[in-house]
Amino acid sequence: MKALLKNQAGVTKSVKVGFSWTTFFFGFLVPLFRGDLKWCIILVILEAVFGSFTLGIGAFVTGIIFSFVYNKLYIKELLEKGYAPATVRDQEILEQGQIVARAA
Repeated sequence: MKALLKNQAGVTKSVKVGFSWTTFFFGFLVPLFRGDLKWCIILVILEAVFGSFTLGIGAFVTGIIFSFVYNKLYIKELLEKGYAPATVRDQEILEQGQIVARAA
């Protein structure tokens, strides 16, 4: 599912909730193209460290694990930067993905 996040300036970003197929296939390039340099560097370091000790298998496993969590990390960072769900439906999508808590 996709959700739309909007900041105070009116900039909107469409974000996918759930497994990241793009991260699965393209690894550290996804955070790099999204401008998320922190997670790009972290992923490169993790893949290099685990891959060097396991003849590349560790890098593959790291990529799989990261594919499950990266979209959630990316959305949480956008929320911390001032983005908010654009509609009630987007809020519900984030609640279903357990990214934000239900509003009281």
